[in-house]
Amino acid sequence: MKKDVSKTSSPPFTTSTLQQEANNKLSFSARQTMYLAQKLYETGLITYMRTDSLNLSEKFLAEASNFIEKEFGKNYHEATRYKTKTIRAQEAHEAIRPTSVFKKPEELKDKMEKGQFKLYKLIFQRAIGSQMTNAIFERTDCEISAGDYLFKAFGLSLKFSGWLILYPEKQKEESLPSLEEKEELNLSKTETIEHLTQGPSRFSEASLIKTLESLGIGRPSTYVPIIETLKERNYVTREARYLKPTEIGFLVSDLLSRHFPEIVDYQFTAQMEENLDKIAIGETDWVSLVKNFYLPFKEKVDKKGKEIEKNFAPQETKKVCPKCGKPLIIKMSRFGKFLACSGFPLCRFTQSLEENNNSLKIKCPKCQKGEIVKKRTKKGRFFYACNTWPLCDFALWDEPINEFCPKCSSILVKTKKGVKCSSKECRYFQSPDEKLE
Repeated sequence: MKKDVSKTSSPPFTTSTLQQEANNKLSFSARQTMYLAQKLYETGLITYMRTDSLNLSEKFLAEASNFIEKEFGKNYHEATRYKTKTIRAQEAHEAIRPTSVFKKPEELKDKMEKGQFKLYKLIFQRAIGSQMTNAIFERTDCEISAGDYLFKAFGLSLKFSGWLILYPEKQKEESLPSLEEKEELNLSKTETIEHLTQGPSRFSEASLIKTLESLGIGRPSTYVPIIETLKERNYVTREARYLKPTEIGFLVSDLLSRHFPEIVDYQFTAQMEENLDKIAIGETDWVSLVKNFYLPFKEKVDKKGKEIEKNFAPQETKKVCPKCGKPLIIKMSRFGKFLACSGFPLCRFTQSLEENNNSLKIKCPKCQKGEIVKKRTKKGRFFYACNTWPLCDFALWDEPINEFCPKCSSILVKTKKGVKCSSKECRYFQSPDEKLE
């Protein structure tokens, strides 16, 4: 069975959708995206980049119409006006678009930085594509009977590119071979695929921004500060494209949820945003709003502060400081719990509680007494060091393995390209292929 199916273009960018698309397609962080967008705005290439509006000016719509019809033909143009669906959207600005449709990305490629070019091309294509006709595919559905079983397959072939003409990489077809009704087919191979139900994946910056927007939390100007604050306070770390909560992040979340549930409730933040909007348009008096919130909130903070302080009091342990012999205690920092000498500030010995779990079970090649453990700098970067520090100062950025260099006997470390010697003077390297032999 064959039928035509259409694929519509996406609306022009708002701040949040630009950040999401740049993260998904270009692997840009929200902060990097806004930095590059600011540069494009300052050079007059795009409109204001902090907006939640989907509106496009009549001038741009006319320019886009002329551009599309001239470049691709009249059958590629379809004027579309989008309605903003974001909760409490402020439409003082247009959607993000190029200031002129005649400033083509490829013509400006050599005049701007690589990151700016990629982002400008993304904005240009989305704005122009939003005013183009649908792409038309011919869909072929096929049912194959095999005994008691019925197998289904479908194929897509492009009939009319429409807005997809701007995205050659998206014009992939999934065609079926030519088949006749009641034709007998020969089995080529069988393949069993098992799918297991998995929990939701961690947030990426893109999916977090999308969720914040759907809950009515934040503004175009606050998505970046929200995410950067989480990183700077070490509530989350970034692993690949995803945001992973840290021990201190879990602790803060649990503490606030138990002691201030009404403050961290999604509806509270959304309601506060709405009240601030009412102040902006003169429907609510800001003094009374702040007073009604602040006085009971301060009273609760003062009361809860004493309770919370007890939870963060240093905890005694049975361990002793390897440096001065005094008892070690468990303290809290922005990176989580750690061991510290009770003789501070005379003795400044500290040790991460994660080190026992992060031990590589490899004896330190320098002192031959301690073990190599995975540690983290104050800026959150991981490195590998001896757990007897500061008695032993052995440290590496790359992860060591329990093998030694055949040339100089230094410990070997893993890299993205293979295994190499940890000694700067030795250039021994082993590729993954060589290791398999």
